[in-house]
Amino acid sequence: MLDAVFWVLNNIAMAFYNLGYAAVNPGLWLDWSDKKAIMRFVYYGGSVEFFFVVFTAFLVLTIIGIRRRNVLWRVVRILEGLGNGLGRFFAWAGLIMVLQQVVIVFLQRIFAVAEIPLIYGVEFLTKDVSWYGEELKLYNALIVTMCVTYTFIQGGHVRVDLLYAPASRRAKKIIDMVGSMIFMMPMAVLLWMYGWYFMWRHLIVPNPSASDTLEKLLNKSRALRWNVETIGFSPNGFNAYFLFKVLMVTMAGLIFLQAIAFFYRSYLEMVEGEESEGKYLDKDDLGEGSDALAGTH
Repeated sequence: MLDAVFWVLNNIAMAFYNLGYAAVNPGLWLDWSDKKAIMRFVYYGGSVEFFFVVFTAFLVLTIIGIRRRNVLWRVVRILEGLGNGLGRFFAWAGLIMVLQQVVIVFLQRIFAVAEIPLIYGVEFLTKDVSWYGEELKLYNALIVTMCVTYTFIQGGHVRVDLLYAPASRRAKKIIDMVGSMIFMMPMAVLLWMYGWYFMWRHLIVPNPSASDTLEKLLNKSRALRWNVETIGFSPNGFNAYFLFKVLMVTMAGLIFLQAIAFFYRSYLEMVEGEESEGKYLDKDDLGEGSDALAGTH
């Protein structure tokens, strides 16, 4: 038990050094003309060191915020603004998906067109109809991954309130804080850890592994080359499936950030009382009847 505690405290202490070293030497992991820099980026992106840098930053921010609540409110507004902004932007993918499906049906079924040129005369931008048909999956993935935090902020996720609904206001805030810490954050971390290496295995060879040490990855960098996944489900179908892996990792990061915002909001609303309920919360107005619809999730 003492060894585990010492390990955690040692990693927290080293987080300050690791963050400072990375900030002072950006070329070691951002200069992607150097193959070793790419492998360092891959390693540290899913490493224990990176986790404790983020965890330590969260601890420091929380300690500061307990004494200066306006700092936490600023963090909440920034993170919720990020989630709302991305959600509102990528929600337009739903409209694009519908319009593209209509165009595909008309061109394929009525006019019997086999290819659709994005720009006439440019062969590179001329794709088979099946390519555009399979591309619809990307729009769906954009909506799911990039709008997940927006939906959470807006209260649009399905939830079961059998125990939560009858609880007191203070108990609800404690439940929200505990839920964000033991459910949202760990789930986001696990999704990131597994998704990170899954993504990179479809971008470069030799394939990196979560069990690889930094030294082993640096040795692999001698044979490193880009090998971006371009294999589709059909010969002329959509061939950028690596984007789905990128979106999966992005979603994990957004969920983790929203868990932090939700934890801080729940804490602030608990200690500041009912007058702070929904403070700075940017929820979309559904128009007439929106009050009746609120809370139906």
